[in-house]
Amino acid sequence: MPTKVSVNSGIITINDGSSFLVTASDGSINDNLAQGFFVQDTRLISYYEISLNRNPLFLLASSSLNHHSVLYQFTNRELRTVNGTLPYGRMLVSIRRDIVGGMHEDIDITNHHHEQVEFQLMLAIRSDFADIFEVKAQLILTRGDTEMTWKDGLLTTEYRNGSFLRAIAIEPTNSSSQVRYANGRLVFDVTIAPGKTWHTCINFTALADSDVKTPQHTCTQTHNTEAGKQRDEFLSNATKLRSSNAEIAGFYEQALVDMGALRIKVESNGHNFWMPAAGIPWFVAVFGRDAIITSLQTMAVYPEFARGTLVRLAQLQATEVDDWRDAQPGKMLHELRRDELTQLQQLPYTPYYGTVDTTILWIVTLAEAYSWNSHLSLLQDEYREPLEKALTWIDKYGDFDGDGFVEYLTRSPKGLRNQAWKDSGDSMVYPDGSLVEPPIAPCEVQGYVYDAWRRAADIYEIWGEGDHAIALRKKAEDLYQRFNERFWMEEEGFYCLGLDNKKQQIQSITSNPGQLLWPSIIPQERAEKLVKRLFQKDMWCGWGIRTLSAKNPAYNPLSYQLGSVWPHDNSIIAAGLKRYGYHEEVNRIAQGIFAAAGYFEAGRMPELFAGIERQDDSFPVPYPDANIPQAWAAGSIFLLLRSILGLEADAPQRRLKLQPMLPEWLPDLELTNLAVGDATVALRFWRDGERTRWEITDINGALQVE
Repeated sequence: MPTKVSVNSGIITINDGSSFLVTASDGSINDNLAQGFFVQDTRLISYYEISLNRNPLFLLASSSLNHHSVLYQFTNRELRTVNGTLPYGRMLVSIRRDIVGGMHEDIDITNHHHEQVEFQLMLAIRSDFADIFEVKAQLILTRGDTEMTWKDGLLTTEYRNGSFLRAIAIEPTNSSSQVRYANGRLVFDVTIAPGKTWHTCINFTALADSDVKTPQHTCTQTHNTEAGKQRDEFLSNATKLRSSNAEIAGFYEQALVDMGALRIKVESNGHNFWMPAAGIPWFVAVFGRDAIITSLQTMAVYPEFARGTLVRLAQLQATEVDDWRDAQPGKMLHELRRDELTQLQQLPYTPYYGTVDTTILWIVTLAEAYSWNSHLSLLQDEYREPLEKALTWIDKYGDFDGDGFVEYLTRSPKGLRNQAWKDSGDSMVYPDGSLVEPPIAPCEVQGYVYDAWRRAADIYEIWGEGDHAIALRKKAEDLYQRFNERFWMEEEGFYCLGLDNKKQQIQSITSNPGQLLWPSIIPQERAEKLVKRLFQKDMWCGWGIRTLSAKNPAYNPLSYQLGSVWPHDNSIIAAGLKRYGYHEEVNRIAQGIFAAAGYFEAGRMPELFAGIERQDDSFPVPYPDANIPQAWAAGSIFLLLRSILGLEADAPQRRLKLQPMLPEWLPDLELTNLAVGDATVALRFWRDGERTRWEITDINGALQVE
């Protein structure tokens, strides 16, 4: 059995919608660390400590029970009391927390000593109301005024800075003894007879401006939150997977659970939809690129998942030029926040539009969603106007210098330096390791544009506008030729990372060109050279394809995007490999990523991990600040399995195409409740020697599987 690696070991995170809690494994919260209870991008609880007669408890075990509940189990250390010394291990202390609107906490203490015990239970709870960006950076600056009141058993702490208001109300209820507040602590005088249990509930009600988040006032009950109901609906309607490889089936199930928890409510014309948040804990917000790519990854699992993403991004589509927010008409957002710095106009996330690819991929996602569910509503006015604005943005603002390629350049003093998916400030480097100065035209973005124009042409055909479709296809053909002339590096047999601000090739070897296979913008003969280069030792580490060649002086396997491995990046590369017929290479990537997943807690894919070379006696090294769960990391599980099976839908024609090639480590696979249009189908795949066979085990509705 492999050694299990716990990513972010010692941290427990739960959430309900955009509210989340990050604690140490013992339930404590340290205000000097990136921990706390967060609501609308503000830390409402920054410190939490529980003690008996000021003595810390001894942690026995702790674990999240589901995405919104956690249980901590303790016992007492040797404890001096007014009645003498209580030996170690005589009290069982259980603390359960549920985020249900606000947060609800149950504390139960059972006396397993042969005598009655008396002690003081103390809870030290503080609030700093820190901005989420400053918590993450651990550079906290207090700006407003904080006021605390204790009245009638209710501890209220309120923070104001101009129009910005946040508050937390803490109320013990159903207590076995009275509570008082003194010296910064809630104090309970506890007396417990042998074999008896003492109990209290504590309700944490959050206030964010006019939004009051009240917890459910029930003790140790299963809570049915709105987000939880939608998660259950998602799990019941998603495609199911079974396999004799229990580990792969477990990875799939965990990815489903994570995807169900990472959802943000979207309202449109009286209907409710849900879109994915990017990740927990730091990206529980609307992120354009992450939500779009996650929606693409999950088409074969839950095609309706894309609907909320398309709607919400269209609602937030920019309407004017605003350099502070890097916005132009027709552009889709990068990120929307509700934190203090944003509301006070010190950060531009209201929303912020500093992303070069979200607008383009919105078009791709619209077409792909129609291919999987064939709902004509996807091609009606609600989506037509955003589509046309997005196409105009590509021509007018995406290619802002008119050279025929889409590039990025921030115009905001608080904007992102790099605005493709590799958006860290140091991610774009030359072969000598030096930083590339924007504007930059990334190679993969040109592939996205090529794909978007071709798919938009298909949509205009459906609308009966053949001339418009012909014009878009001509633009795509011209881009194909222009791109392959300018971005190909003949000596390397590879594509460059992009064009720099002097329109010269950035000749670094990176994972970015691997994503060119997905939109099919490169000729077959060059694809063969590209694939060979991706799997050379400096790029392929055994767990996956690195973001940057190990030969580059800037390479660091422990960095964010200069040599690490990103599962979502690898899943997109694998999807492209399938389109070019590289079945074995698809399985090779899948094996590496799945092997890595086997070492992480619960088989849950992290956002990224280190690009250290895989050895027989090694394991994947976690990236310390990776988001777990993270939407497009979970989505990579779905897209890799879809690529292994070669699933392509044409719902308008009631067709599902298959091209399965199961590897030895995945001898069989069964999918049930796979939706294509208004039909559902169950399919069984199995290896027969070196061949993969398949059969339909159940079908509802009209669908041709071939």
